[in-house]
Amino acid sequence: MTDVLTHEQRKKNMSHILSKNTRPEIKLRKILWSEGIRGYRIHHNLPGKPDIVFTKKKIAIFIDGCFWHKCPVCFHEPETRKEFWMKKIQSNVDRDNKINEKLQADGWTVLRFWEHDVRKKPDTIVKKISELIVKSGEN
Repeated sequence: MTDVLTHEQRKKNMSHILSKNTRPEIKLRKILWSEGIRGYRIHHNLPGKPDIVFTKKKIAIFIDGCFWHKCPVCFHEPETRKEFWMKKIQSNVDRDNKINEKLQADGWTVLRFWEHDVRKKPDTIVKKISELIVKSGEN
């Protein structure tokens, strides 16, 4: 199947996909802030560039896009350029696993949340983060 968009249209669409300050990320940060959970940094320079980092407690939080990181619940294979995209997406998944291992080996707790979970049940995510922070003795 060929792409329904021209090369220029597709390029423009792809260039607008954000890697940071995405809607799910902003939504989670706003809820954390409203719940009084402070002391985090955004886009801290760690392997994988976590979205939210509690540096003192060594907690790294990633919000993974369902398409880009192959969510087991809602991922759908692309219809065009399938071989290219599946290779790209699988490399993202492999890189995520290596980053998790690297951070954990360095003493970090890594939390990964799917974008659909941030959209549909952010309170559950905030509760999990809050419990981990309290367990670590912060806040």
